[in-house]
Amino acid sequence: MIQRKDAGPRFFSRFLASEDGPRRGGGLRQPVEILLVEDNPADVRFFREALYLAGIRHQLSVVTNGEDALMFLRRQLIYRNAPRPEVIVLDLKLPRVSGHAVLGAIKLDPDLATIPIVVLTSSHAPQDQERSFDLEADHYITKPVGLDVLAGELKIIEALARRQS
Repeated sequence: MIQRKDAGPRFFSRFLASEDGPRRGGGLRQPVEILLVEDNPADVRFFREALYLAGIRHQLSVVTNGEDALMFLRRQLIYRNAPRPEVIVLDLKLPRVSGHAVLGAIKLDPDLATIPIVVLTSSHAPQDQERSFDLEADHYITKPVGLDVLAGELKIIEALARRQS
């Protein structure tokens, strides 16, 4: 999918999936707290559909640029009551602050460094994947992928969230 260069409207949204998902930690059904950093509304909808198809019970927060992602994670300004994500899903091609810069800032911050990061990007460039892993990304998914394929790839989210429990 082609990424927009303009930041577009800023928004922060929360979405609680009501469908039953797989059991986590001790057999309790707890939603995985996910922060999606994605500026393309169509990709946000596609991601939500893939989570549903994968059966991952979740709470999803969405921010549309790298600057807001860092403010969200640091609970600054309008994000002072933001939940701490168990997993971050991060696009690389973001307005204001690039995905790689966000990834690097997260991994340098001792309060955030342990949060697993899944890079979900349209970049097929080997250097982007290599740089992401050098910056300690936990998983790398290249879009566009089909809905079924993405749903399968997103199963990693539960494993990463369990690692945090």
